[in-house]
Amino acid sequence: MNQRRATLYTRQGCHLCEEAHALLVRHGFQVELVDIDANPILKERYNQCVPVVTIDGVERFRGRIDPRLLRRL
Repeated sequence: MNQRRATLYTRQGCHLCEEAHALLVRHGFQVELVDIDANPILKERYNQCVPVVTIDGVERFRGRIDPRLLRRL
């Protein structure tokens, strides 16, 4: 069975991002971390929205992750 992949758009010092990362790992996701502050386009797109989570290339969460919705995915 292939491990599910998630991309977590984050920034340093973001406690919600840390919580999101831990939750994704607990649910068995392989998580790629992307620092939005390193990319001006991503910073403009997600500046006030981090964490943003995409799963299998589809944006699923902005801000807090709802654990119930995550389990359904």
